[in-house]
Amino acid sequence: RVVGAHSCSTLIRLEQEAKREQYARVQQKRRKGDDMPGKKISDEVLDLAEYTKKQPWWRKLFGPSSGSSTEKYNVATQLAIGGVTGWCTGFIFQKVGKLAATAVGGGFFLLQIANHTGYIKVDWQMVERDVSKAKEQLKFHGSTTNQLAPEVKTQIDEVISFLKKNVLLTGGFVGGFLLGMAS
Repeated sequence: RVVGAHSCSTLIRLEQEAKREQYARVQQKRRKGDDMPGKKISDEVLDLAEYTKKQPWWRKLFGPSSGSSTEKYNVATQLAIGGVTGWCTGFIFQKVGKLAATAVGGGFFLLQIANHTGYIKVDWQMVERDVSKAKEQLKFHGSTTNQLAPEVKTQIDEVISFLKKNVLLTGGFVGGFLLGMAS
């Protein structure tokens, strides 16, 4: 970004903050008795350029902490941030996934070799009995509790709300994630 250049939403927000500060100063003067009769709050001139010069650098860069990224950054920036973080996440996910698949597959392979050579004896009847018992328990619990816990539902609602507010960031993340998985 060019120094001094602001998006429309940033300028509107800065103007609102300046008006609030100006209103607070006028109210403070009125409490002290320094106000001029007949002069209204809207009669004072608001110099937005001077107000932005007084703001700290971090406030100009990041803006207020509240609000979604759509208010703070333009479309290209949102897509770039989402794409880079998505690519990094996808790349790491790919590497960790390969490592986990290799570990599980290697462990299964070693167990089969140990079983074949006689180091391990598997009681297949006991395995079958335990699996059927687990299936029955899953059927029983699955039929009684189709509702999500309230905590889970709240978390899902928050995620959906975030995704709706930051569509460009999310789209960039998904695209970057897929590229990271492919690389």
